Amino acid sequence: MKTYRLFISHSWAYDDAYEKIIDFLEQENVSFYDHSVPKNDPVHTNGTDRELEEAIDAKIRGVSCILILAGVYSTYSKWINKEIAIAKKYGKPIIAIEPWGSERTSTVVKENASEIVKWQASSIANAIRYWG
Repeated sequence: MKTYRLFISHSWAYDDAYEKIIDFLEQENVSFYDHSVPKNDPVHTNGTDRELEEAIDAKIRGVSCILILAGVYSTYSKWINKEIAIAKKYGKPIIAIEPWGSERTSTVVKENASEIVKWQASSIANAIRYWG
């Protein structure tokens, strides 16, 4: 079984969505290594924006693909835009996940996505297996 290296982009304000994606991957038996910057990483609380950007760059450099929740909040996140730019720099595929029941989604994320999937475990897992 292949182990995928994933960067799961998220806002810590929406931590429950991140946890649900992890649950989906486990439910679909996707073997993965999470390259996301952990919430308890000191760079979040004690680091500068430059240090956080460098940490994100280092994480994204080694991944198979990037998962980004395409909620409207993503459009206004400077970090999502930086993550997209870093992904593009390294030629990493971006999987945009449309949040459950959302009527509006981020055009920034969707325009940069290699694939757009629905908020379903099988859709997310299939995209990872294809792009990863």
